[in-house]
Amino acid sequence: MLAERGAVIVDADQLAREAVEPGSDGLDRIRRRFGADIASDEGVLDRERLGGLVFSDPTARNDLNAIVHPAVRALAETKFRLAREADPDAVIVYDVPLLTETGIADQFDLVVVADAPADLRVERLVELRGHSREDAERRVSSQASDAQRRQIADVIIDTSGSLEDTETAVAELWDRLGAR
Repeated sequence: MLAERGAVIVDADQLAREAVEPGSDGLDRIRRRFGADIASDEGVLDRERLGGLVFSDPTARNDLNAIVHPAVRALAETKFRLAREADPDAVIVYDVPLLTETGIADQFDLVVVADAPADLRVERLVELRGHSREDAERRVSSQASDAQRRQIADVIIDTSGSLEDTETAVAELWDRLGAR
């Protein structure tokens, strides 16, 4: 919704995929840590298998984060620089699902949390992304708590209601950004 209004979106999940593309240093490091069979013979990371390992083992998750997060941050910095060069007044939105967990929230001018109860997030992972209920619950429980995410927020957008309600909240946020 912010992109539709002209914001430049830098998606940390997309950058995380880029950081572990075939032939990347990130994928090589993941293979060394989790075993060569974590990727196909063509060098494609088996994200589902890796997710099964790291969402049930905090040490493995920390090891993966230590590999991926620095690479994602470097890629993001490049995207930020390019966006500022193209338009010094650009509104740049860094979409970071693990912002609370990475401890970098204080590095941004404004932190917006899209908020929905954990049980609804589980339902969405099952219905919209095809995860099993067990996998969805494990993923959500491995994330920061609702209270932790709200604590870092400057703005909270409740996404548990209708799409129209969310659209209204985003429009209000966009107006606020224009006034800055």
